[in-house]
Amino acid sequence: MKICIVAGARPNFMKVAPIIRAIQVAKTEGKDIDFSLVYTGTATDLTLETSLFQDLDIDAPSVFLNVECESMNELTGRVMAEFENYLNTTPTDIVIVVDDLASTLAVSIVTKKRGIVLAHLVAGTRSFDIKMPKEINRLVIDGLSDLLFVASAGATSIATKEGAENSRIYMVGNILIDTLRFNRNKLVRPQVLEQLQVEDKEYIVLTLNRKALLGDTDNLKKMCEALIQAANGKPIIAPLRGYAKQVVESCLPALPGNLHIVSPLSYLEFGYLTAHAKGIITDSGNVAEEATFNGVPCITLNNHTEHQETVSIGTNVLVGEDAQKLGEAVKTLVQGEWKKAAIPDRWDGRSAERIVQILLNQ
Repeated sequence: MKICIVAGARPNFMKVAPIIRAIQVAKTEGKDIDFSLVYTGTATDLTLETSLFQDLDIDAPSVFLNVECESMNELTGRVMAEFENYLNTTPTDIVIVVDDLASTLAVSIVTKKRGIVLAHLVAGTRSFDIKMPKEINRLVIDGLSDLLFVASAGATSIATKEGAENSRIYMVGNILIDTLRFNRNKLVRPQVLEQLQVEDKEYIVLTLNRKALLGDTDNLKKMCEALIQAANGKPIIAPLRGYAKQVVESCLPALPGNLHIVSPLSYLEFGYLTAHAKGIITDSGNVAEEATFNGVPCITLNNHTEHQETVSIGTNVLVGEDAQKLGEAVKTLVQGEWKKAAIPDRWDGRSAERIVQILLNQ
């Protein structure tokens, strides 16, 4: 059995790494299974530092489609063409796609047209906001997929209501937790904590990436000011990349003394930073999931989340893009009055094992 695993952006590798390791274990046990790892972007992508693959204990992709452009429609078309060329030269039985990117959609369409089995990792996630391009991607990818690997009972219910047959839906659990558990004892305390002379649990982490949030600079400035004031002197450490860094610095030309914009960290360093924080402010669903697993209070700068269990069971709260709500939530965080939380069902680190067993049974 030849599996093609496709990643379209840096966060995808955290979710496919456990599957790669599980396939390698199955091979050593004599199972007839192998894989190739394909990245739709370029080998020179600055987000793919060499340490990332070392930290995840996997090899770098064996194939790069070398598609890089801003227009989502252009990207979709170019990925479709390049992936078609890949399939023309590489025998493939199953293609695994991850999440909801334009490149994920492109690969899914080509796979289905070629009559190859398509598996969607983290299927059944919805924001229920059809204005979001990623929501359209999710609907189409799930509709095309032969195997829907869902993380929760809620995602199973969504897939069922949308017409997916029960035989196509597999509740495998949260694959991201496999990676967190695998690396739990390998985390590296970042040097920046020493440089700032900050102790564990005495700082707040800020991450920003969502284009809609960064695009409204007037409101972003209000939110940053509310965060800084509510932090009441607590250090705020923000490992921001490229555009996000530029936007925040333009909003706050004179950075307050307790806001520290630092260089992006390695995967294991960032994992330590968030796991040992007093709290996290983010617009990332993955970071919110990690916060729930680590029991760290988390404030998400969005009105909805595709990971509802992080709110209903975990440590996450949603404040949208409302500066006042953000300030109130940060005050609660700083005062140590956060809600009680638990780890959701099937966050046990065995999702990849379940997925590989399902693939072997096809």
